[in-house]
Amino acid sequence: MPPGALHQRVTAALSNWQLDDAEQLLSGVERDPSPYVAAVPAADAMDDAPNSLGRAWADTLRAELLVRRLRLAGFTLVGEPVPSDSPAEPALDLHAGVAGLLDGSPAETDPRSESASRAALAIALVRSAKAAFDAADDHLQRAAGLARHARIELLSRRIDAAMDEAVEAASLLDPTLPPSVLLIDTLTTLAGVLADLELMPLALDYQRRAHETAQAAAADPALLEPDTADPDVLVAVAATRLGELCAELGEGLLDDGAPESAAPYFAEARQLAEQALVQLPPDAPGIVPAQIVHGWALVGMGEQAAAVGPLRAAVRLSCGAGDRARLASAQLALGRALRRQGDGRAADEHLVAALDLSTEHGLPRVRRAALRELCTLHADLNDAERALPYLQAYLTDELDRVDERRTRWVELFGRRKSLLETERAAGQLRRQAYEDPLTHLPNRRYAEARLDGLLAAGDVPALAVVDVDRFKSINDAIGHPGGDAVLRVVGELLVAGVRDTDEVCRWAGDEFVILLPETTSEQAERALERIRASVVGYPWSELGLELPVTISAGIASATRGDDRKTLFAAADGVLYDAKRSGRDRVVRLSALTQTRAAAGPLDASFGPAAGDDVAPATEPGTLTSAPPSPLDAALRAVTAVRDEESGFAALLDRPYPPLGTDRPTEPLLGPLPTTSAPETIDAVVVDDTVVEQPAVENTVVEDAAIEDPLVDDAEPVVVDEVGPAVPGAVETDVVWAQGRSTEQVLTLVREARREHPDRPVLVLRAVPETLVALATEHGSATTMDAAASAAAIGTVPEPAGRVTVLCSGGADTPVAAEAAFVARVAGTEVVRIDDVAGSRTRSLLTDRTIFDDTDCLVVVAGMEASLATMIGSLTDVPVVAVPTSTGQPSAFGGLGALMTMLTAATPGMTVSNIDNGYSAGVFAARVARRSSRR
Repeated sequence: MPPGALHQRVTAALSNWQLDDAEQLLSGVERDPSPYVAAVPAADAMDDAPNSLGRAWADTLRAELLVRRLRLAGFTLVGEPVPSDSPAEPALDLHAGVAGLLDGSPAETDPRSESASRAALAIALVRSAKAAFDAADDHLQRAAGLARHARIELLSRRIDAAMDEAVEAASLLDPTLPPSVLLIDTLTTLAGVLADLELMPLALDYQRRAHETAQAAAADPALLEPDTADPDVLVAVAATRLGELCAELGEGLLDDGAPESAAPYFAEARQLAEQALVQLPPDAPGIVPAQIVHGWALVGMGEQAAAVGPLRAAVRLSCGAGDRARLASAQLALGRALRRQGDGRAADEHLVAALDLSTEHGLPRVRRAALRELCTLHADLNDAERALPYLQAYLTDELDRVDERRTRWVELFGRRKSLLETERAAGQLRRQAYEDPLTHLPNRRYAEARLDGLLAAGDVPALAVVDVDRFKSINDAIGHPGGDAVLRVVGELLVAGVRDTDEVCRWAGDEFVILLPETTSEQAERALERIRASVVGYPWSELGLELPVTISAGIASATRGDDRKTLFAAADGVLYDAKRSGRDRVVRLSALTQTRAAAGPLDASFGPAAGDDVAPATEPGTLTSAPPSPLDAALRAVTAVRDEESGFAALLDRPYPPLGTDRPTEPLLGPLPTTSAPETIDAVVVDDTVVEQPAVENTVVEDAAIEDPLVDDAEPVVVDEVGPAVPGAVETDVVWAQGRSTEQVLTLVREARREHPDRPVLVLRAVPETLVALATEHGSATTMDAAASAAAIGTVPEPAGRVTVLCSGGADTPVAAEAAFVARVAGTEVVRIDDVAGSRTRSLLTDRTIFDDTDCLVVVAGMEASLATMIGSLTDVPVVAVPTSTGQPSAFGGLGALMTMLTAATPGMTVSNIDNGYSAGVFAARVARRSSRR
């Protein structure tokens, strides 16, 4: 196997047409007596194990040996005689009669029987080796075998087969393959095949890659095998081959009358040859090829006198080494130099020798060049009689090349036609696989693949699930053909109502989905509202319907880390809400307000929603009655969510550590539960006059009432009781879940709900398991936000006013999400804008609608602490600045950001405590509610 020493010696012998030596070397390789006899498998071999690569390479080398012997005998694999002065014999088409040859049917008296047997054996060997290479997992070994087979096909004058093998080999040579001797040899072999196929630019590219690979291997010898030759020799040999192709391409340009274009190639060939001569040891076999290339380049550059001496030495050394291919190249280069120097007789002698050697050993490129030089030589000497035979031979070769090109073009035409037909059929199959035949919209398979692609690319699309209301009654009224027409019209209205970048797909039956890349749920809701109105306003009477068709839509906006199942389950869940709320409406479920309607689809996993009835009061100091084992129910819900990967599956992945607890060696920097709260002033309206009055003091529920055997030193928890509020204002009871068990949180929420059923209970800093347990116990009364680690139990009020929350993204996101969620639960509309940092800040803040459409701004920043002061200086909207504990180590856990905000001279800005999204949300909501009443 390459790049072994035996393989290299056999290859060298075959290249020099030393066929007896090659056969002697191959005779020592163990193999089966005949390729037609099945090999005896090893004791531990698998039943279907293919032939080993070692045997495949032995078969390949034997096949090349047989083909070369056939060439010397005057035949190729297809039986075409090699052009010679002897009378042409009838063609012997061996490929058409291989079966007969294998059976021994050729008559023994046929003088060509021996050649026929050799050809049949060569065909079988190539087929056996090709099957072994095709079964190999090693792409490089397979490419090396295919390149060698392409060379065998060239020797057999099967141009089309050689082209097929070369193309397949090239497709396996991935640019990321690590440098190795085998890769260098394969690239060199492929470059030689492409040069013989007259694809010189491609040959040059592959040989250049071989040279670069050799240089990379020399730079890191650890990439090479231990017994590999000197890396510098590898580089020198690859450089010599590259220089040879450069010189040959330059010579062709000279013959075409373009010396200016040829000069760079000769210069590169000279430089490569000189580098090779420097790198090679004095006695290395690569010295002579480098001298030949160097002399060839000098001749092309017009320095014949300097080239003649080294080329004579190269001819002398090549004769002694017995390398016929190298000798033919040296004779050609020397004859060319002497012709251009004016020594016609000596030039003729060397050129004739080059022609004889190239004809004898099947070197078509050297043969054509020698014929061209002889024609030119005798034409310059006005010796028409000597020039005419060479001219005729040259024209015959050229006609053969034209025939080969014609055959190649015909084959290329057929392949291109077949490829186009295949592509057309594949496109039709693709359309059938991804297109709904009724509406001609993309189908569910396409929608799933497209949504997976968007989420995998880090996009955060919105997904809308649209359902035609009471579609069964439509089918009953106008029949199934009429129902099909309704679905087509609905599909057209959906497509007309979205952007070009959005995609409408038919999911199943009367259900459609809309993929809206880079879209928030609020933007998607506005678009779907327009579509809903256009569906209602369509003249359905033209289709025979008395009542208009309506649609219901559920919208969910993805967050980073969501998968397709989770996103679709969320959108489908709020579609149920729209259906149960009366149909003909659009309901959205965003990361900010994940609210479910009663009897939603999640009830199948979490159980029925809790009723609104208030639990009966208990005696002081006792616990509220709870359902049996609520913690076990929560754990069962968590397991169900993890197994099904739908619903609130995203809540089970903790994207951020609990705020303020990720640095054990530092004190908690976030707000902590306290034993009491200062007296607050709230307002009531009496006869249209606002009168301020003291609020009721906060009530403290001691942990003694909710003692958990797993928590011995739990701190008291504050449940805020707020007195009468202004119309539209809703103050919440707050339960801090940080540091408390799920059972404790559930008990506190039940207590607060029993005492104040008319106001929501806000749970902050909760772990995902606690959030799922809350959804399990309270069902449709639960509103939650995974990013904020918060939940609200109870009815969320209608929004009044608007709060915009901005943050620089990253680790500031949990605090921003907490502020936004608290503000929404406190009764105001909230808009979140993340990633306000760097170059995006300038372009974002030039949009004045951010300031004009909001009543209060919340700016959350840690590392970008100056963001709050910058925004405060650009607007007269009140700004609440929230410093966070993220940033550089020198920020001292948020103290740096806090001091930056406190010492700012920006008017109209207030500053909350570090990581205190709750206080910022409450303050901003109060400002927005009061502003909305003006």
